[in-house]
Amino acid sequence: MAKDRGSITAEFATVIPAVMLVLAASLTCMQLGSQQLRLQDAAAITARALARGDGAPSLPGATLATTWRGDLLCARLTLDAQPPFFVALTAQSCALR
Repeated sequence: MAKDRGSITAEFATVIPAVMLVLAASLTCMQLGSQQLRLQDAAAITARALARGDGAPSLPGATLATTWRGDLLCARLTLDAQPPFFVALTAQSCALR
């Protein structure tokens, strides 16, 4: 019995960093997913506005590229890698002219 003393503390100290790492990775993925959804919505709004002939709404930090595909105007927004994620995100949407 005496040799088992403190083993739970050691196991707990080993497991906690792994749990924290999984939690941090999960939260990061959720934030990236949320940012991707906002970028996709912005691409759709931009494509519709440009197809109507209005000015393109600006999204801070995003680069806009437009292309024509027949009667469709496609807007592609790219958000460069930024801290803390360092992942570049891209969204594209098309609107009928």
